[in-house]
Amino acid sequence: MKDYFEIKNYEDAISSAAAVIRGDKYRITILSDILVRIEYSSSNKFEDRPTELVKFRKFDVPKFMKKEDENFLVITTNYFKLEYQKGKPFFGSKMNPSQYFKISLNNTDKVWFFGAAEARNFKGAGYSLDTGLSKGLYSTDGFVSLDDSHSLIFNRDGSFGKRSDERLDTYVFMYRKDFGYCLRDYFKLTGKPALVPRYSLGVWWNKDVTYNSKDIDDLVWSFKKNEIPLSVLLLGNEWHMTYENTLTGYTFDYNLFNNPKEFIDKLHANNIRLGLEIDPSHGISPDEIAYQRFKNIAGYVKPGLIPFNVFNKQMLTAYFDEFIKPLNDIGVDFYFINYDNKDDLYTLRALNYFHYNNYKSSPKKRGMILSRNGLVAAHTMPVLYSGQTKVSWDTLEKLPEYNSRSANIGLSWWSHDIGGYKDGIEDPELYMRYVQFGTYSPILRFSSDASHFYKREPWHWDVKTYSVVKDYLRLRHRLIPYIYTEGYKYFKTGLPLVQPLYYKYPEIYDEPVYRNEYYFGTELLIAPITTKKEVLMNRTIHRIFLPDGIWYDFKTGKKFVGGKRYVSFFKDEDYPVFAKRGTIIPMAFLANDDLNNTSVPSKLEVHIFPGASNVYKLYEDDGISSAFLDGFYLVTDIDYNYQANNFTVIIRPTDGKTGIIPVNRDYLIRFRNTRKASDVVIYIGEEKIDKFNSYEDGNDFVVEVVNVPTTKQLSINCKGKDIEIAAERIINEDIDSILSDLMIKTSLKENIAAIIFSDIDIKQKRIEIRKLRAKGLHGKYVRMFIKLLEYVAEI
Repeated sequence: MKDYFEIKNYEDAISSAAAVIRGDKYRITILSDILVRIEYSSSNKFEDRPTELVKFRKFDVPKFMKKEDENFLVITTNYFKLEYQKGKPFFGSKMNPSQYFKISLNNTDKVWFFGAAEARNFKGAGYSLDTGLSKGLYSTDGFVSLDDSHSLIFNRDGSFGKRSDERLDTYVFMYRKDFGYCLRDYFKLTGKPALVPRYSLGVWWNKDVTYNSKDIDDLVWSFKKNEIPLSVLLLGNEWHMTYENTLTGYTFDYNLFNNPKEFIDKLHANNIRLGLEIDPSHGISPDEIAYQRFKNIAGYVKPGLIPFNVFNKQMLTAYFDEFIKPLNDIGVDFYFINYDNKDDLYTLRALNYFHYNNYKSSPKKRGMILSRNGLVAAHTMPVLYSGQTKVSWDTLEKLPEYNSRSANIGLSWWSHDIGGYKDGIEDPELYMRYVQFGTYSPILRFSSDASHFYKREPWHWDVKTYSVVKDYLRLRHRLIPYIYTEGYKYFKTGLPLVQPLYYKYPEIYDEPVYRNEYYFGTELLIAPITTKKEVLMNRTIHRIFLPDGIWYDFKTGKKFVGGKRYVSFFKDEDYPVFAKRGTIIPMAFLANDDLNNTSVPSKLEVHIFPGASNVYKLYEDDGISSAFLDGFYLVTDIDYNYQANNFTVIIRPTDGKTGIIPVNRDYLIRFRNTRKASDVVIYIGEEKIDKFNSYEDGNDFVVEVVNVPTTKQLSINCKGKDIEIAAERIINEDIDSILSDLMIKTSLKENIAAIIFSDIDIKQKRIEIRKLRAKGLHGKYVRMFIKLLEYVAEI
């Protein structure tokens, strides 16, 4: 076994002796004040090796009280009380399942015991979108258990092994309402979430057709011609030589790619990364060039197709040395492990683990794979693939909640088929809403089956659809500095990139209308559109719940008071994204001559919303290597000090090393909902500067400063009189916009406006609208405005 498969800090799986209470056939370990490990073994032998689920058990010993005599054991922490009648099984009778063993949650009536239903568990993401949900960590009971009794064990050489006998091995989290503590201890126990490479946050292309190098050249040129960024090309199962006796392979088909390295180099020159689909479970064909070398290293003697066994150390070494390393050497960036067998998750998890850890042999390349959810500590193996989905509104409606539920088990990096993979009807409205959702998703991957009638290419649609999709794909690339920073927070602290509202507002879980809403990082709230528009209005009628506080529409800047429910009307080009007051969003400045570049930008556009002071810690590193683990990163504070009509933003490096980002950087600071300030004072370090540009752009005040040394502090102070724009959202503006777009006589529009905007009650307004039939208003419009009045009545 290669040394890069070995597990470092192997002894960290052994708990501190002071945390362990051991008796006849049982062992109980108090890992933290909310987390306890419970083991039972008829042989009195217990497991201290790391497992697929658990890598670290050497927690600091928490404070706990133990009372024990010959018959009873009682352990108490700040969060729970564990009681066990010694000499008895952990499982009680059907009538009284907690009679021998139970854990009570302090200051509540909640009790966990073996066999407890845990019925109030909110579930987490499953194997794939179509296979249902799995058990999550989040529960309104305030506790959850994880069974580690059947996980594979890591041997010291990094190989997997099975437990030698039947043992019970369960971890119970008793967190009450402190779910953040649950995630903290879960990630400490199982391993940190991964930090994905920066390029993975751009636009992916994945269509299951047989491409050749010219096809790819044409595709890349089309993206560039249409001014749409592209960062990842994922090739399906047709890239390699095909053999009669197997469905997979590891040698480029030279009829399609006569010079694979040149092909990959050209992609890299265009800032596009390459992923390849593989599935070694189909076996190794005798027609593979490296077949004999593989056979010799693997120690396999039989002729013909070699069945692949991921648990065989020699075979695994031969596989990586003879098939994967040559592909890595010519520049392949990552692999899509398309092993689809939900009945054999052990093999899936092993394939995921070894492929991801293979990158340890090349510190210059950060680990990444694309694969299905193995359901055990999957947060350590990005990126997750949700399976081939149908082209439908029903599929789109499922995706936001699926991403949100993933936070319940600590997952964030999901990749869905944007646009849908197969079947269904190619609908421009559905396509636009898919892309808008993808823009505010962890990974944005276009994907479809082979037919050219699956129109994933934006330029294959009508002008309006193309224009809307283009704008959102460009926005996605501009958002990478923000998304990457939030991804680092997920890696560092365990704070999921996507979080459901019901963590703070549990009642939302029981309101399907609002359950799809989610936080996208710490600064943005998304209320995704997953339903068709009302055709006559040419708007999507959308109900939104906004949490407490002041919120702004991210695109228009319109102001909303939180703690309320709203009905809003969205055009195709609009999408409900909200920023709380004081929000700071760092964005890249997208240049058409360098569209695909996802690295640290030399020009940064910073959006700042008024109303509250805030500090945003922008995280940056090289985006592709593991050097950040050795301190090669930079954190830049964007410090916004807000006072009405007098605000200051200070940008300065606060942590890490220099040389990570460009020596000089241009800044465009966009103060949202702000008029032009009469007094702008700018300092770079101690030096006051006069060369800058400031102007109004719509409802924003923009300040541009160029060539700022990134090791120095940039300070911008703005003052003026009444410079903050209220820009409150007024329902009458929405109705006026709907009226303006209708294809009816202008005189009828005047009549309708006079009724809608009058002070008469809703009932009388309905009567007056119906009377307009006599003036030629078609019945379909009468019905539309009657319905519109119902929405207005809700506000």
